[in-house]
Amino acid sequence: MQVTETLSEGLKRAFTVVLPAADLESRRMERLTSLGKTVNLPGFRPGKVPLSVVKQRFGTAVSAEILEDSVNEATRQVLSDRGLRPAQQPKVDLGESGDPATLGAADLEFKMELEVLPEITLPDFAGITLTRKKAEVAAEAVDTALQEIATRNRDLQEIPAEELGDRGAAPGEVLTIDYVGKIDGTPFPGGTGTDTDVEIGGQGFIPGFADQMEGMKPGESRTITVTFPADYGSQELAGKEATFDITAKRLRKPVVPVVDDAFATKLGFETMGELRDLLTKRMQQEYDGMSRMRLKRQLLDVLADRADFAAPEGMVEQEFAQIWQRLEADKAAGRLDEEDKAKDEDTLKSEYRAIAERRVRLGLLLSEIGRTNNIVVGNDEMTRAMRAEAARYPGQEAQMMELFRKYPGAADALRGPIFEDKVVDYILELATVTDEVVTPEELAKEPEDAAGKEAAGAA
Repeated sequence: MQVTETLSEGLKRAFTVVLPAADLESRRMERLTSLGKTVNLPGFRPGKVPLSVVKQRFGTAVSAEILEDSVNEATRQVLSDRGLRPAQQPKVDLGESGDPATLGAADLEFKMELEVLPEITLPDFAGITLTRKKAEVAAEAVDTALQEIATRNRDLQEIPAEELGDRGAAPGEVLTIDYVGKIDGTPFPGGTGTDTDVEIGGQGFIPGFADQMEGMKPGESRTITVTFPADYGSQELAGKEATFDITAKRLRKPVVPVVDDAFATKLGFETMGELRDLLTKRMQQEYDGMSRMRLKRQLLDVLADRADFAAPEGMVEQEFAQIWQRLEADKAAGRLDEEDKAKDEDTLKSEYRAIAERRVRLGLLLSEIGRTNNIVVGNDEMTRAMRAEAARYPGQEAQMMELFRKYPGAADALRGPIFEDKVVDYILELATVTDEVVTPEELAKEPEDAAGKEAAGAA
């Protein structure tokens, strides 16, 4: 094999590789001879098929196989002999040598281009100083959570006539109605309902719908006018004015249960203390998760600032293409950030390309930290991750696990976040981390300099 380096510029490398025709022909004949000893063809005894027949029947397929294997082996050898670590799969151009029919007739010459991974100097982890914000669950927060649970478990009780008197439905009360919606006097599909509960003053499916029923009494009818929002889910109704003929049937008031041991028992707990302990634990887990997320983002920001090596252009282009595709999808769906809406396309591309480069450099740094320190994702960790992912599809868990077994690439998507978290944990063990107790509100507040666009997904 003859190898000539034709480019060595920055991270880019290019080579011309020549494989002798004699070697290729030797491999081809060896494969055909071996095949002739095992193949079964009508009219011939097993292992006695003439080489000429084997060539006629399988020559093209064997030549294509030898061509592919030889090029792949040569590519791997070039990388190995020169100690090159490709950033992505090398690009191979066979040119005129790519025709299997001519294999062995002349030397095989092909070109290969690639970008190599940059030399990465790992930072001094002990010199990294971080602040971990932590919050504790206050008794008042648990009280609020209990009251919210009680509100969701409220009962609706009929309002006695003597209590109702001459008044109609008041805010917070629930009116059961029949209704018919019309546009230009004609009922529209989906605009009719019976025995529908509407909370007076609550959020209806159309702004102003519930508000206009205040004061209605059971048995009373009323026609109200509303305008569908411009972004309403149905394009046929969006932005249009409609009338609704309302008939009130019954009026009830919500009764929120008392938060006591009896309430806890109704929810399946022995005592209120047991319910409070569970809520406290769950809320603390939420706070701790938020604290971990904030600390990780802070660490990634520090690492990104210290990842000052060049990023392979091909990786940056691939990452940018994915980001831009999501941004265009958000734009088409009307989900674009208000800040981005005011920018022209060139500005957006410049900003998001910088984000793509940051992500690539950060990902490469985390990967190198993991490689250098033998950080790997074990089989047991992958199994737990696959089971957790499968559990997100109730009733289809077995099919999901089978999917992971058949298509390893699907499971690899779960490996990246696990690896990243393990690398982060490794660094945090060595870094200087100071705890700061803050309120839950301060913990939940987004840092002013935190670019959500640039968050995680690095490895």
